[in-house]
Amino acid sequence: MSASQLELVFLGTGTSHGVPMINCDCRVCRSDDPRDHRNRCGLAIRTSAGKVLLIDTPTELRLEAVACDIRRVDGILFTHGHADHILGLDDIRRFNDVIGGPIDGYSDEATRRRLRVIFGYAEVPYELVATFRPCMRFHLVEGPFSAAGLDITPIPLLHGQDEVLGFRIGNFAYCTDCSAIPPASMELLGGLDLLVLDALRHTPHPTHFNLTGALEIVTRLKPRRALFTHITHELPHNETNAHLPRGVELAYDGLRVTVPA
Repeated sequence: MSASQLELVFLGTGTSHGVPMINCDCRVCRSDDPRDHRNRCGLAIRTSAGKVLLIDTPTELRLEAVACDIRRVDGILFTHGHADHILGLDDIRRFNDVIGGPIDGYSDEATRRRLRVIFGYAEVPYELVATFRPCMRFHLVEGPFSAAGLDITPIPLLHGQDEVLGFRIGNFAYCTDCSAIPPASMELLGGLDLLVLDALRHTPHPTHFNLTGALEIVTRLKPRRALFTHITHELPHNETNAHLPRGVELAYDGLRVTVPA
């Protein structure tokens, strides 16, 4: 990886149920293709300087970090406060040990309130933290900011009626858990090399883009490449990819992609 690149590691690409889903015998849940096995949704971003940012702390964070060889975390970008995107936060205590200090978390106000309710024990001075507790330093996102040496633009999105955040870093953007992109946010997503976008399933959903809706966004934004994430068991990996346009694919757990910084 060159000094002007980022490595993206898809820790998980599944919906809140995960795939395989409990008590389901459908062909995707029973598939032997490892790309059809989807943990809860999260991403790691590794810089050329060796820093690592997470997007969200999904439920299976420990398993995902071990599987994808994520050895340090320097900051966390939170998209929103739903359970499947935050309940792995306790696992960051191991990364506190690795870096020898608190980990910076970046979120909007609603998500910060949720995190403080559930993980209030994590927001204490590092010197007072026992090894069995995580240590966070929360920052309110109200506009563009910097983390781990990267300039980051928050992208306001709609997840049903809820306001959530996507993030743009250079010409890469990550927009999970959304059903609409406001016009002002569409303007922030022009000229992308890579768009990672929510594409839940074939059938419509009130709080997520389905495959058709995600493809409509790709047609409007015209990124050089698009990868879909937050996927249910309705979308078999190989079969779905075979019907997608050139430059558009389903992501999968463990996928590594390099993009310009």
